[in-house]
Amino acid sequence: MSKPIRTTVIGSYPFPGWLEFVSQNLDKFGAADIEEAIEDAVTTAIHDQVRAGLDVITDGEQTRLDFNLSFYGFIQGIRNNTSATRKFGPAAHDQRGKHDIVGNLTAPNGLGAVAEYERLKRLAPEGPILKASIPGPYTLSGRLLPNNTYKDRYEITEALLPIVRRELKALIEAGCKEITVDEPSMSCYAYKADTKRFVDIFNRTVAPISGKCNLSTHLCFGNFKGRPVGYRSIKPMLPDFLDLNVNEIHVEMANREFSEIELLAPFAEKMNVAVGIIDVKNYYIESVEDVVDRINRCLTYVPAEKLSVAPDCGLSQTARWAAKQKLFNMVAGAKKIRESL
Repeated sequence: MSKPIRTTVIGSYPFPGWLEFVSQNLDKFGAADIEEAIEDAVTTAIHDQVRAGLDVITDGEQTRLDFNLSFYGFIQGIRNNTSATRKFGPAAHDQRGKHDIVGNLTAPNGLGAVAEYERLKRLAPEGPILKASIPGPYTLSGRLLPNNTYKDRYEITEALLPIVRRELKALIEAGCKEITVDEPSMSCYAYKADTKRFVDIFNRTVAPISGKCNLSTHLCFGNFKGRPVGYRSIKPMLPDFLDLNVNEIHVEMANREFSEIELLAPFAEKMNVAVGIIDVKNYYIESVEDVVDRINRCLTYVPAEKLSVAPDCGLSQTARWAAKQKLFNMVAGAKKIRESL
């Protein structure tokens, strides 16, 4: 039986201000300086999560300058396309970078997730579960532009699928027991795409690691600069997403004011459910009482031993001062419920 009301995070954590400065001025730092900055940033992210009391922690994705785009630095056969984005106006997803495909898509040295996990394992204290997260191939395909070789997003996805699969296998070989495969593009486009095809892509991606770790997927509706991008409804995902081969599914709830909370029930019949009860797009700091109330609402549809609680999405788009307070209160509320069971 799982620990009741497990407290976890998606993956990303805010950069310390000085790390943002470093990332914008890399030419001023030597290789050793940069590695020191990364180690310090990961240590800081670990400290904040451990101090909050989380059951599951990550490295805060402190080496990733962007959820997707940082991975493209490991993939051969692509070139940054600086002309394909909107430069001015309100911040939105169409201002994120895109890449042209200029050759065969390969990643001979992997995608970097194993090195991140090894660093986390070395720096983290005993106690918390250590989680690695990596985008799935469909989400990873989203910023690559089709060409004559890869004619649409699905062909790009199929080229990336074995790359992601190898990285997942390598994480298992490194001893990782908790892995999230992030596929927010699938939840964003479920309303207009072939959801059975999505499930097939996902299940083929994770097939080599199924049963070898606590495997989860994160489904949300986008969070670039605190803005969603997709049609924000769980209903189009059902019933097909019930066939995702995972131990746990993460569902964004807080930012949607717990709309469709009743749809947690069919997921809970098939798998564990991690519910986003903290709104990462809002600077209102949820109180412990808010957290208790939200967890009690979730318990109507998900048994305590199958329920985890987390922020809606990664915290990279939320200021660190707010992220810290939100995590503290989330854990305190979860402990309060746990003690009452």
